[in-house]
Amino acid sequence: MSIRARFRLSRPDFTLDVDLQLPARGVSALFGSSGSGKTTLLRCLAGVERADGSLQVNGETWQDDRYFLPVHQRPLGYVFQESSLFPHLSVRANLEYGYQRIAAAERRVQLDQVVEWLGLERLIGRRDVTRLSGGERQRVAIGRALLASPRILLMDEPLSALDAASKQEIFPYLERLHRELDIPVLYVSHALDEVARLADHLVLLEQGRVAGGGALHEMLARLDLPTAHLEDAGVVLEARIVEHDTQYRLTRLDVCGNSLWAGQVPQAPGNRIRARVLARDVSIALQHAHDTSISNILPARIVGIDDDGAGKVMVRMEIGGSQAILSRITGRSRDRLGLAVGMQVFAQVKSVALM
Repeated sequence: MSIRARFRLSRPDFTLDVDLQLPARGVSALFGSSGSGKTTLLRCLAGVERADGSLQVNGETWQDDRYFLPVHQRPLGYVFQESSLFPHLSVRANLEYGYQRIAAAERRVQLDQVVEWLGLERLIGRRDVTRLSGGERQRVAIGRALLASPRILLMDEPLSALDAASKQEIFPYLERLHRELDIPVLYVSHALDEVARLADHLVLLEQGRVAGGGALHEMLARLDLPTAHLEDAGVVLEARIVEHDTQYRLTRLDVCGNSLWAGQVPQAPGNRIRARVLARDVSIALQHAHDTSISNILPARIVGIDDDGAGKVMVRMEIGGSQAILSRITGRSRDRLGLAVGMQVFAQVKSVALM
């Protein structure tokens, strides 16, 4: 089961021309710079923008050359940049707005489930939604969208209007939704840290076209995509928690049989998590260093080297035979070490740099 979308939409200053297939579960991020077509694509999926093309959702046609399912009949939830709550309604009434319009037999989620997932227990009795914080309002908006029992949840930069503290407040709830929901989430963002934390699948848009798409960890490690040349370029590693060192407030992770020490993670040993490693925080050595403050030294093989501009290069290395890590170094360091594709080296990562 999947989502298959083909759209073409022409405007005087912009053309959207996409053909993509998305998984029917998990979070698919639509990522790109401002003006790349992310929100336009989301609006086409919702039926708000009428574009030429077709859309099939789990085998059901929502749009083709002869048929167009209007937006109010598409079973989807839409979360905007602004929470857009109804100011004259209480928190409970906002949540129940879509819920009451769905026949009881067709409700896929229940009010108490959404309240628990989004931590709304202390808010549901509030009458004045205008007095909620930005993060609280957005959690209520997400809950309202979910209680319409959508088959797809569309989220258009839901954190962009929040300050840093509110973003950190809402992230754990979004991660819980990621674990709990059995419907696909399409998440628009121009922030790579959000994508790395939440997404399973990544679609990169450039000037209205798909520059690449695939599993998140594979996409972030590709040297031929613009994401590898951003200031905060890096990879996401799939890891398992092994143990906690309470004395030094560290957690040891297992990544493809290699140990990786990170700042203390508030989860139990055995749990699987993702660790983000920025390319600027990875150095390369030809030999295993012993007298060093760096705790993480991973055997690796160079599989790609690419010019990163301004005298810098990006080196892609494979660790454990299945995961990749990136390192941004100077061209001088590359030449001094004689780095080349196929070489066995050691990737060095500070524990304090792991996210």
